[in-house]
Amino acid sequence: MNLSFNTKLADNYISQSQKIRVLTEDWVDNQIFCPNCGYLDIDKYENNKPVADFFCSNCKEDYELKSKKETIGNKLVDGAYKTMIERLQSNNAPNFFMLNYDLKSFTVLNFFVIPKHFFVLDIIEKRKALSQTARRAGWIGCNILLQSIPQTGKIFFVKNRQIEPKEKILIEWQKTLFLREEKKIGVKGWLLDIMNCIEKLRNKEFTLSEMYAFENLLSKKHPENKHIKDKIRQQLQILRDKNYLEFINIGEYKLK
Repeated sequence: MNLSFNTKLADNYISQSQKIRVLTEDWVDNQIFCPNCGYLDIDKYENNKPVADFFCSNCKEDYELKSKKETIGNKLVDGAYKTMIERLQSNNAPNFFMLNYDLKSFTVLNFFVIPKHFFVLDIIEKRKALSQTARRAGWIGCNILLQSIPQTGKIFFVKNRQIEPKEKILIEWQKTLFLREEKKIGVKGWLLDIMNCIEKLRNKEFTLSEMYAFENLLSKKHPENKHIKDKIRQQLQILRDKNYLEFINIGEYKLK
């Protein structure tokens, strides 16, 4: 994998944003394989495709590319809030490619994919409507809250300029595909909450008692649920059944 952009492609553009769009899209088109099936040829849609930027002609997965210089940060600016919510509710959201680049050297710093099954309402932040003096007065955009997505939902191809093995990428993608089976966003949200809590423990092995420490946090997020501990146990059971983790003893668990 070559981490450098083909800068010659930008010679005919004046706008910096246009240059970056051309360079980043060309890089993905030529360097990235499909993380779902491993197919080597990711194809680019025609410009202004409303749903996505790229697709895999083998397995038909769609991908939308977001690029940012220097650092990705905790939030990523996206398009119209209403459109994003409609996508989630219709299960028509694409997977997201995230590209972080160095503008001085025109090289890739980080590149990862967020599978679409990690997108729930909680990670979409509604922005303020544009003022009445703006060209698109009243338009409401959204942010993607990257910090609300479990680390298992950020599958790196390139991390700090280091290229990850293809086999590892494909395994990490397959590991969470079970989330696609759950069509109800609210139910999926609970699984993601528990996955996030497990990650906060920063240990592959953990106990039920450690998970109960998140009871107050989960109660605030799900005030309608009066049996949080029961819910925690239920979700851990589901994650075990989906081969995401294993029980190693009574009240003891291990991430796979």
